[in-house]
Amino acid sequence: MTSSQHHRFAGIVPGWAHRSARPGTRSVSCMLNDIPGEQGSPLSVPKGAEMSTNSISSLNALLNQTKTAAKGTSTSAGGSSFAESMAISLASFEAQTLGSLAGSALGGSSQSSGTDSVGSLLSILKGSATAASSGVDASAAPGALSPTGRNTALFDPESAYSMMSLINQTGVTYKAQYSELSEMRSYLGGLQKQGESLAGIGADSSDAGITAQVQSFVSDYNAWVKRFDDDMAQGGMLAGTQAAQVSRYELEQDVKSIFNGASEGMRGLRDLGISIDEQTGLASIDSAKFNATLTGNRSGAVATLQQFGSNLADSAGLLVSDGNFIANRLNNLGKAIDYIDSNTTSLQAEFGTGDPAQATGAVAQALAAYERNRATSGKSAA
Repeated sequence: MTSSQHHRFAGIVPGWAHRSARPGTRSVSCMLNDIPGEQGSPLSVPKGAEMSTNSISSLNALLNQTKTAAKGTSTSAGGSSFAESMAISLASFEAQTLGSLAGSALGGSSQSSGTDSVGSLLSILKGSATAASSGVDASAAPGALSPTGRNTALFDPESAYSMMSLINQTGVTYKAQYSELSEMRSYLGGLQKQGESLAGIGADSSDAGITAQVQSFVSDYNAWVKRFDDDMAQGGMLAGTQAAQVSRYELEQDVKSIFNGASEGMRGLRDLGISIDEQTGLASIDSAKFNATLTGNRSGAVATLQQFGSNLADSAGLLVSDGNFIANRLNNLGKAIDYIDSNTTSLQAEFGTGDPAQATGAVAQALAAYERNRATSGKSAA
C-alpha cells in the first residue's frame, strides 16, 4: 500500500493507522457507523489513538447475538444497522477484539483495553498441540482449515468461524443496500425533473396542461414512496439509513409546506387539494378543489405550483449531489464492499470459511441487480 493510500484510509477507518497484524492487510473497521462521513466530513482518528474498550464490547455483544446464525440460521441481510454490522472490525479480528474474546473464553478479565501487541494476541489465539485436550485437532498445521471450514490452529475456532459468517453476510448486505440506494438516487433524479417541470408552469399554460403536470408529479411521487416502503420499514434493507430517511422526509415536507404561494394568499399545495396521507405517506389530489382553485384564483395556483416545483427540484438535486447524504453513503458502502471482496480469501484462510451468506426475497433481487450493474459497468462499487 502506498503512503497516500494509508493516509486516505486512516481518515475513514478508525484504528487504520495502527493496523499492523499483517503487512499489506487493510481494515474496514467502522467504515460505516451509521453514518460517519455521510454529512460530508470523513471520519478522522487522532494520531496515536487506540481502539476503545467500547468497540470491543460492541463486537462481543454482536457476536453473542449472532452465534445462532453462524450455526445455521443466517442473520437477516437487511435487519442490522450499520453501527451493528461494522462492529465486526476486521482489524479487531487479528488484534484487539479476538484477544479480548480469547481472554473471555479463558475466564480471564478484560485484559485488553485495545493496547495488546499483535504478537501477544496471536500467541493467545494460535493454539499449540497441547490444546488437543480441549477438542482441538493437534495434528492441524497452523492456519490449516478442517473439513468443516474451521481453523483448528486458533484457540477458539468457533468464535472465529462465527465472525467470518458475519463478514460473509455483511458483504451481501452491503451490495443489496448499494443497489437499493442507487435506485433511490435514480428516482430522486426523476422527481427533480418533475419539480423543474412544475416550476416552468406559466400564466400562459393551459388548465389541461397544468392538471396533467400535477397528476404526473403525484403519480411519480407515489411510485417513489411505494418502491422503497418495504426497504425503509423496520428490518428493511434501508431501515435506519440516514440517506434514505432524510430523502423521504425532505420531499414530504416540500409537499406539506404552507409557504408555497404565500405571496398570493395561498397556503401551499393543500389549498389546491393536494395532500399527504399520514398513514401511507402517499399523495392525493382532490380534483374538485384543484379545479375550483385553478379557476377562482389562477394566479395563486400558478404561483404555488411554481414555488413548490422550484423547492422540490432544489431539494432533490441537493440530496443526489456529490458530497451529500446519498453520494457519501454509496462511497462508503463501495469501499467496504471492495475491501471485503478483496480480502475474503485471506480472511477465510485465517478465521475459517464461515457460513455462506444467505440472500432471499428482496435482498436476493437487489443483490442480483448489483451484480448485473457491476458486470455491465466493469467497475468496482467504489
